[in-house]
Amino acid sequence: MADTRNDELAAFFRRSQQAVEKASADAKFMASVIAAAERIAASLKNGGKVLLAGNGGSAADAQHIAAELVGRFVNDRAPLAAVALTTDTSALTAIGNDYGFEQVFARQVAALGRAGDVFIGISTSGKSPNIVAALNAARKLGVVNVGMTRDAATPMHALCDVTIGVPATETALIQQIHITAAHAICHLVERELFGAAAKG
Repeated sequence: MADTRNDELAAFFRRSQQAVEKASADAKFMASVIAAAERIAASLKNGGKVLLAGNGGSAADAQHIAAELVGRFVNDRAPLAAVALTTDTSALTAIGNDYGFEQVFARQVAALGRAGDVFIGISTSGKSPNIVAALNAARKLGVVNVGMTRDAATPMHALCDVTIGVPATETALIQQIHITAAHAICHLVERELFGAAAKG
């Protein structure tokens, strides 16, 4: 019996490559990534911070992005203020137990967010109730909302100042483009705040 794994693997990599190429050729998508980086850099320059949240794989992305900002992406530079709202199990379970899972991020945004901060809400569907609730909480505080989702009409779109909508339908590919876009944002933010990375 023929082993089809190589064919399946090659097909997945082709879909991944095509998704990246489609996104990079999409002017609206590319402009949204630049706009998000500009809003984040402006906030950090003015003493603001970045709050991030998502569920499942998107929670991992939120933590990944926060780590790139607080640690470093490429440059050896000063740390940047970023907090993933997905990591404090005591807060998550207390809020979930007392107020429901829909409020696990909104309560943290209300506690930590200040006007001029940036909240990055990540949801491949664009309709995760706890992300929508957090976006609403952020908007009430004057926090800049950046949404990372798909390129389709979703409840998130109306609540975001910048929406990074991936032109794809497969969840795994949307997530891959989200983290690629996030890396691009980290690059642009570092360049804006600290200059071009040293070559070596």
